[in-house]
Amino acid sequence: MKFYKILFFLTMIIGTLIAISSYSWLSMWMGLEINLLSFIPLLKDSKNLYPTESALKYFITQSLASSILLLSIILSLNLKEFFLETFQFLSIIMNSALLTKMGAAPFHAWFPEVMEGLNWMMSLLMLTWQKIAPMILIFYNYQMSSFLLIIILISSIFSGILGFNQISLRKIMAYSSINHISWMLASLLHNQMIWMIYFSIYSIITFNIIIILKILNIFYLNQLFNAMNFSKSIKFSFLLNFFSLGGLPPFLGFFPKWLVINNLILNNFFFLSILLIIFTLITLYFYLRISFSSLMINSNESLIFFKKKYNFKIFLINFISLSGLLVCTLIFNYF
Repeated sequence: MKFYKILFFLTMIIGTLIAISSYSWLSMWMGLEINLLSFIPLLKDSKNLYPTESALKYFITQSLASSILLLSIILSLNLKEFFLETFQFLSIIMNSALLTKMGAAPFHAWFPEVMEGLNWMMSLLMLTWQKIAPMILIFYNYQMSSFLLIIILISSIFSGILGFNQISLRKIMAYSSINHISWMLASLLHNQMIWMIYFSIYSIITFNIIIILKILNIFYLNQLFNAMNFSKSIKFSFLLNFFSLGGLPPFLGFFPKWLVINNLILNNFFFLSILLIIFTLITLYFYLRISFSSLMINSNESLIFFKKKYNFKIFLINFISLSGLLVCTLIFNYF
């Protein structure tokens, strides 16, 4: 890793920490800007030109969102007569800017396009770390309005429908992320702790999937079907991670969704929880389609056995992820 990348990586982390630990909206905006300007040099890759295009798209979108956020902050500071309608209007503008930064639907169009040009490690940062600051700032400005309920539903619907015909794994992960954003926003309704659990588990599962895809150098579905034929056990454990990401019960990914649904029902959001479950079934459907086709089609295996040195590492991180539901249930039973 080059020295400048380590430097920018550290300033990216510092930018996020400044944003989430600030006392004023202006310093939160500054934290987001430091994070943005540190992330763009990390996208640079001397081997190909696609990251440059992605970095430009990312910069334009994020700077537009930052400008809107700054505008709403200045307006809220300058308005002497603070009527309720004005406050709600400014809140909607501010939340729209933060949702654009995060990539939630319907402000999501840039997100899959930027993801498509990145390598797997940058995709991992984009899917996990870059969501933290906007999400926490939304929590600071959280008005239980119909606007955010609409955003939650639109994110859930769009991610399911648009993820259907994708053959690029990076785009599938991007639409999956948009679906999880809707769940995370729903978890923020009453309880920040549930959001922290959800985000941590989502990050673990995403890390598991991306690290295997990086090791095997897979970017598209046809590569996925062919690349894992050397070991059925790696293929099986990898596909179980997809089930976990979709939130099927025996796996770790079910646990945070269980907490969110429980929280929504306790607070009488019955309709929202039903719709979230229904539209998540669409994303689960295309995970199952990937899994079944790669398990049942094209399973020609070489008779010559090549021992891979990274098998143990893959199995270890998969075991931690897949046995997590049992551990979490046991731990939370005693709290």
